[in-house]
Amino acid sequence: MPRGKDIPSVASATNLPPSAKGDQTSRMRKYLLSMGIRTTCFILAVILTGPARWVCVGLAVVLPYIAVVIANATNRRRIDALGSVAPGKQIPRLEEKHQTPL
Repeated sequence: MPRGKDIPSVASATNLPPSAKGDQTSRMRKYLLSMGIRTTCFILAVILTGPARWVCVGLAVVLPYIAVVIANATNRRRIDALGSVAPGKQIPRLEEKHQTPL
């Protein structure tokens, strides 16, 4: 049966963005991974010599900025999904339906 123009579209549960907790957990993991790579770069800068040492030092200096930018980047699907649900016709409350005149 084709949908009429008067029937509002309803958001599907599969289109919902991840929860705020899931988004925060994902961003925390990315941050910790980046900081782990930075720590490794510091250790390698002590062990290595020559140009490899300076590459590791450069990465150790730049990675905190990149990690913070990634950690502060929220999920764009979450923002887009908020505007996708249109309010439909209000359903009368149960109390209003069955009121008897006094």
